[in-house]
Amino acid sequence: MQFGVFTIGDVTTDPTTGHTVTEAERVQSMVAIAKKAEEVGLDVFATGEHHNPPFVAPANPPILLANIAAQTTNLQLSTATTLITTNDPVRLAEDYAYLQHLAGGRVDLMLGRGNTGPVYPWFGKDIRKGIPLAVENYHLLRRLWREKAIDWEGEFRTPLHGYTLAPAPLDDVPPFVWHGSIRSPEIAEQAAFYGDGFFHNHIFWNKEHTQAMVRLYRQRFEHYGHGAADQAIVGLGGQVFMADTEAEAKRTFRPYFDNAPVYGHGPSLESFTRDTPLTVGTPQQVIERTLGFADYVGDYQRQLFLVDHAGLPLAAALEQIEILGKEVVPVLRREFEARRPAHVPSNPPSHASLVAEGPDSPHRKVISATAGLEQAEEAAV
Repeated sequence: MQFGVFTIGDVTTDPTTGHTVTEAERVQSMVAIAKKAEEVGLDVFATGEHHNPPFVAPANPPILLANIAAQTTNLQLSTATTLITTNDPVRLAEDYAYLQHLAGGRVDLMLGRGNTGPVYPWFGKDIRKGIPLAVENYHLLRRLWREKAIDWEGEFRTPLHGYTLAPAPLDDVPPFVWHGSIRSPEIAEQAAFYGDGFFHNHIFWNKEHTQAMVRLYRQRFEHYGHGAADQAIVGLGGQVFMADTEAEAKRTFRPYFDNAPVYGHGPSLESFTRDTPLTVGTPQQVIERTLGFADYVGDYQRQLFLVDHAGLPLAAALEQIEILGKEVVPVLRREFEARRPAHVPSNPPSHASLVAEGPDSPHRKVISATAGLEQAEEAAV
């Protein structure tokens, strides 16, 4: 099972000191966080994509990820998320294929619609068309990565005539794709339709909501003939803050929670930790809470933690990663694998595993459904 960290790259004033890092400092902090993740034995670093304050998570994630690739050896590089709605699929296809080459294949990406309404018109898009944009743009992206000369015409961009992507994906193997969603069942359906991974952010909603979304994805994954429902590739987000005692963790984290740019000035820390997966306490409490996730989503393959949000200083974020790597993740790896049935994958597909599948791999097909194909083809139109 893979464990890692993700960042949304917010620039938030530290409520305990009044200090606000510069944008340059925040960008460099994300590099430091990725390097620390590899140092302590985590598997994945993922960055969000934002185009608006107070965030400096890259508008073009491959820039940051290429920089990190040059400074790491084993770390898997991903996104959380890449906007499939406001980005041109041609540019996405080029950028992530190029990143594959630079990173030696240590790349996958999570696609999502985005939840910042004003961004859509900045890129000439209509948020009311979010789902159709996600469907059309992703189908085109798959073709760009899998076909040599493309003739294509759709609703949301100019036609393509004889277009060939350069560079092609590394080893002619497109990156593995996750579809990330907090609230849209259509995105879970899209992930299942193509046999891709489904990532639920798992920060803002209760476990019943998360369970329903993942269940839908699993059921439709099986419907389309990609395997049994429990073999579907699932990832979860989560947020933690740890200290030696629960009281110390809450005392330290509370001012950051209360002033967070996303949920600050809303519910209390106690109600939020009760109703969502946010865990503020000891490493053992994080272990117990995280192990419980599989009780309602099933055995899954990737767990990412948010540890640098809401103005936490870099030193505190690095300390949290140290605790994850040394005290939490080794236990989670052992316990999750002990409960996992033999037929359920431990990890999501990697570049190496997809290369090994050969040219006839379902991953290399534009549509790989072997059942429910009529519905799948209708969904792709």
